[in-house]
Amino acid sequence: MKINKLFLPNKKTFSFEFFPPKDYMTAVRFGINVGQLMSLKPSFVSITYGAGGSSRDNTFDLVDFFQNELGLTCMAHYTVVGATLEKIAYDMRTLQDMGVENVMLLRGDPPKGSKVFPENPDGFNYASDLISFVKKNFDFCIGAAAYPEKHIEAASMDDDLDNLKRKVDAGADFLVTQMFFDNDYYWEFLDNAVQKGIGERIIPGIIPITSYTQIKRFAEISGAKIPEQIEKQLAEVQADKQKVYEIGLNIAKKQSLDLLKDGAPGIHVFTLNKSRAAVELYDHIPKIYK
Repeated sequence: MKINKLFLPNKKTFSFEFFPPKDYMTAVRFGINVGQLMSLKPSFVSITYGAGGSSRDNTFDLVDFFQNELGLTCMAHYTVVGATLEKIAYDMRTLQDMGVENVMLLRGDPPKGSKVFPENPDGFNYASDLISFVKKNFDFCIGAAAYPEKHIEAASMDDDLDNLKRKVDAGADFLVTQMFFDNDYYWEFLDNAVQKGIGERIIPGIIPITSYTQIKRFAEISGAKIPEQIEKQLAEVQADKQKVYEIGLNIAKKQSLDLLKDGAPGIHVFTLNKSRAAVELYDHIPKIYK
């Protein structure tokens, strides 16, 4: 089913993001984790796409498994960096032939070892161009990324919102945000998006913190700010994995519940393939908000 069709009868959706396992043991652990998460009956699941298409086969295989073996509504991530027009068309046809109806279309990360995005004369340079091409040539529901604290490369929030509007005008049907830890960023972003004429559903992305060093790295890459109080809490116990887990989970619980109480249209959980935190987070949400 197309994800935007789920929005009609469901005021709120609860979804989970996975990345493809890299080796046998990771796959075994992943299988156990997926089993736990599937018991939650998510609205949909999404599968990430490695930098430069490095996980293309694993991503597509996992999407196929979730979609056609487990019967879940599934969304395949796809990035434009380094992809030729011919490859994009081929990959979209492959997903279409699998019966996949949902794609998350992104620019992606620069090539490994580089901070600069190379020009792509045989493809596209921006997510909005990719979205436009897929919308015109294929029948997918299209998700796109939004940045409550501004994309790290954008000159200003206004410029970032203009870019988001280009993605929506090109054909994005809904948006999922980058992680954030202060809900005020989300609500202010939502207000600004509406003023730009963006009326599509914007689902907040939440990451339960399970590692201090990992979340610091993610925040640096994405430009997301870790509030001083949260960073202090985590720094004081960073050597104790269980305490970091407990603090991180409590932060995600409070953040998610506050968002839902205030009217957010659901939660998209970046699981990092770790089920325990995602399951506990979801179980904490009262039925009234599900």
